[in-house]
Amino acid sequence: MKILFVSFIIALLTNVTWLGDYNQATAEAAKSHKLILINFSGSDWCGPCIRERKEILENQAFINYAADHLVLVRADFPRQKKNQLSKEQVKLNEALADKFNPDGKFPYTLLIDEHGKVLKDWDGFPNESPEKFVDQISSFTNTGN
Repeated sequence: MKILFVSFIIALLTNVTWLGDYNQATAEAAKSHKLILINFSGSDWCGPCIRERKEILENQAFINYAADHLVLVRADFPRQKKNQLSKEQVKLNEALADKFNPDGKFPYTLLIDEHGKVLKDWDGFPNESPEKFVDQISSFTNTGN
């Protein structure tokens, strides 16, 4: 019972932060030598985006891996008035989309090295388990690419 309780507490404490500023993310990635995962999302209108967030990006397997290996960036493009972002955040998201997602794909997820080189992308919902998603990412972190 103690092991289960301790595991539960560790799971609660293992949290990840999604940044909204790509420049901040690249600085952090350069300092920590981590890869960057960028997720383009329409959080309040895109069904596959909502599904990816709930089934993969908020799954404990992904969170545990990301906490130690990734710098996370979310570029969200909500449509509902109640979910609108600040003008500054909208500009940051649009600049990131201009650079990495000019076709406006949703969801669109990219794995990028600390220098901005795209290592892998997922166009649409990654139709795989969170563990398989993590395995794909870890193949880049384990090879030193």
